[in-house]
Amino acid sequence: MDMQVNMENSHAIAAAERVLVTGANGFIGRRLCRRLREQGVHITALLRTASEGPWHEARIADLSDDLDASLLQGIDTVFHLAGKAHALTEIEQDVQTYFQINTEATRRLLHAAKQNGVQKFIYFSSVKAAGDIEGLMDEDVAAESDTPYGQSKRASENLVLQGDFVAHPVVIRPSMVYGNTTQGNLPKMIRAIAAGRFPPLPETHNKRSMVHVEDVVAAAMLAAEKPQAAGRIYIVSDGQAYSTRQIYAWICQALNKPVPRGHIPFAVLQLMARLGDAIGALRGRRFMFDSDALHKLTGDSFYSSQRIERELGFTAAFHLQQSLPDIVRFLDVRT
Repeated sequence: MDMQVNMENSHAIAAAERVLVTGANGFIGRRLCRRLREQGVHITALLRTASEGPWHEARIADLSDDLDASLLQGIDTVFHLAGKAHALTEIEQDVQTYFQINTEATRRLLHAAKQNGVQKFIYFSSVKAAGDIEGLMDEDVAAESDTPYGQSKRASENLVLQGDFVAHPVVIRPSMVYGNTTQGNLPKMIRAIAAGRFPPLPETHNKRSMVHVEDVVAAAMLAAEKPQAAGRIYIVSDGQAYSTRQIYAWICQALNKPVPRGHIPFAVLQLMARLGDAIGALRGRRFMFDSDALHKLTGDSFYSSQRIERELGFTAAFHLQQSLPDIVRFLDVRT
């Protein structure tokens, strides 16, 4: 069952506009297309293979190859979501592949947009486009990402904002996106807890930012609508700081399972992570639990969305604790 979007975030892209969405058949893309269609906007999906969805027409292209610029003919606004996501199982990430699929594909799309007079280009990047620092991070953090994925996203951002391709370029950096999907770390965590395979974590008081998929869509549509968004980068989160233990407890409650009073000592988790590092090094592929996984569970990943709230009037409509029962129902997990 879909949850209703907060009317505080309601806004409209002109129904006369023609919008192209890359990655339209993905988790965020389908919801964006559905929301645009509800407003009467004509939607063209740019896909690698034909697929049915909430769009009016599909144009087939592989952005990693040469792009026929005529595919963007008649388009007013581009929402660019397609790309290579962060491959969490890789030990050594292929730099060339990330830049080919993320950065060079974005360059081709931008050139095609300029040739066809596209006015707006909304690029879905990632908070990983900037490197990690201690504490709360915002759009002004200048630290370089230390991963090929993040570096390719930052290079793509620079093309979008500095390349003089369109009049209204905007970069959206979502924090960890959650919602009704079977993909990603949160569904894996829910299933593991339901099956009794997820250990009771200690409370480390870490701070992690998250955002519901519907709020990401609302933010992107605001970015396309508001003139003051042109040339800006916007981090999108729900404004909350979640500890992993807190998330663990809320999932237990959504599953109607008792929350364990005890926990595995952090020192034991560190020992298990080092063992996972060794196993991953031996087999050339990350083990399910290693030091990086431990950091993702117990470390900080905390981002400020104050800029988009202040400049565009964005207000997150969803909170993780209230959303979890709906996600559990969607996953149809059994305890």
